Amino acid sequence: MSQEQAQTREILGRAKTVRELLGGAKYAIDYYQREFKWGTDQVKELIEDLAGRFLRDFDPEHERGEVANYGHYFLGSIIISQKQGHNYIVDGQQRLTTLTLLLIDLHHLGGAREDDTNIEELIFSTKYGSRSFNLDVEERADCMDALFKDEPFDETDESESVRNIVARYADIREFFPEELTGKALPYFADWLMEKVHLVEITAHSDDDAYTIFETMNDRGLSLSATDMLRGYLLANISHGESRDSANDVWKQRMGALLKLEKDEPSDFLKAWLRGQYARNIRERKKDAVPGDFDRIGSEFHRWVRDNHESLGLLRSADFARFIERDMAFYGRQYLRLRTAAENLASQLENVFHIAQRRFTLQYPVLLAPLLPEDPQDDIERKLRIVAAYLDILLARRMCNWRSIDYSTMQYAMFLLMRDIRRKSVPELAQLLRQRLDEDKEDFANNPRFQMTQMNRPTMLWLLARMTDHIERESGMPSRYLEYTTGRGSRRYEVEHIWSDNPERHTDEFPYAGDFQEYRNLIGGLLILPKSFNASYGDLPYEEKHEHYNTQNLLARSLHEQCYERNPGFLQYVQRSGLPFGPHPEFKRADLDARQELYRQLAEEIWDPDRLEREAAS
Repeated sequence: MSQEQAQTREILGRAKTVRELLGGAKYAIDYYQREFKWGTDQVKELIEDLAGRFLRDFDPEHERGEVANYGHYFLGSIIISQKQGHNYIVDGQQRLTTLTLLLIDLHHLGGAREDDTNIEELIFSTKYGSRSFNLDVEERADCMDALFKDEPFDETDESESVRNIVARYADIREFFPEELTGKALPYFADWLMEKVHLVEITAHSDDDAYTIFETMNDRGLSLSATDMLRGYLLANISHGESRDSANDVWKQRMGALLKLEKDEPSDFLKAWLRGQYARNIRERKKDAVPGDFDRIGSEFHRWVRDNHESLGLLRSADFARFIERDMAFYGRQYLRLRTAAENLASQLENVFHIAQRRFTLQYPVLLAPLLPEDPQDDIERKLRIVAAYLDILLARRMCNWRSIDYSTMQYAMFLLMRDIRRKSVPELAQLLRQRLDEDKEDFANNPRFQMTQMNRPTMLWLLARMTDHIERESGMPSRYLEYTTGRGSRRYEVEHIWSDNPERHTDEFPYAGDFQEYRNLIGGLLILPKSFNASYGDLPYEEKHEHYNTQNLLARSLHEQCYERNPGFLQYVQRSGLPFGPHPEFKRADLDARQELYRQLAEEIWDPDRLEREAAS
């Protein structure tokens, strides 16, 4: 082999910052590579790890230049096959894709400002007026372009990778910590680009690249935190038969969870240990140490070992009980909750609705008041009470433009699970009802609640709940799943009652901006099939008024005929006392009336009295 050939076969490994990696080259993915598959848990864990490491050093009093002295963070290695002048990712596309999405979000959070962070250079480059992303995959280009421009993107018929990219970008926006916004934002952006490192291992053939990949992943079988916790607990059970029995229980419980998702056993253990045992949480300030809540999230196997005495794990029998009674009990309840989260027909309907808002913090909170010795009726009541409370809390926050994302809510949910831990049914109902009564953010607090560019999915969820509620109360079957998960011609969207033609409303709105603001009020919105809007959306109200009578009951309630020969609906209107009424025309006063109707409807659906009803049921 010549010296030149030897050099082309050379394998190089070099540590690079995120700026050096994404700002200095383009990366492609071969057609035979697997899809982008990262899920919510991986994205959430990455963001929490990055935020935790950055906040250990960040101080609002620092000058920005002091970021140069902050600690480093190692994000692992990526493997590149360099061929025909292009860099093909063999291993690492999940992290590089997620980093790119995080950079896009930082770009938007910074108001797309033109400062010296130069985030855009790490996302794309422009040549001859044409933009190409540094993670250069043709089938993803339209999606990435829409995300960068902060425009809606319909991923219905797209590949698995594209659908996951859209979903994970939504995760990043949801889980991005509030502590990293404001003054901290440019500091965090600098730290991410300059202090987060990856090792880029470059080979000059696919054979060499895959040999490296296989060697790094196949030399020995790394144990997960779940495996290590199992080993620790079983090793402390001295009697052979007891150990075998506990092991069988462990395998049975974890096997059932694995049928849901591969990460479900780990997610369960975190939810159980946090809900039942976490005593503290890390303060969001410089040099703050991780609390129980944080350590359980990142290293629950070590946390159990370090806290075995406070967990009552002193003798062999204690370790056996911890698996056979406690873990088995909470594992069964968690499995029920996760199943309910996927099934609207479950008796735990609120768990499903909360899961639709991607509120994963509900699981440790739901497990917190439960005890293995609880009668089954008490278990049911406790789960329904807590789920009703969370459903009401989230709806109120959303209607007051308050975030329900993970980073915003985790401290409040930690306090909640600590307060309701192992409470009886009466204590639980009383405590949570008192919290709702003391909450100053009810549905009356925001009479101008409206749709914005950021809350369209929230508005769809709220309107679907309202529509489904009045239909079921009127004796009709539920169509909620159709409203929220319909596809094709039956895909539902939030639609305006007024078309986007301010010139038709100059008698009441001389200024187009005032009209647009009023048009977006929730009282001026419905959920309708996408095909309906395509056919009638631009028509004046008087012309599409007739067509509303063929749609869902919330839309039909605009029409006079909805109040004729419709006994189920009329009985519901009389029973509820809600101010329903037809609207032959739809002027400003009509929209005001609908705004008030929707407010009262929300108060009926998310009524705090539900807690007492659940406790008594």
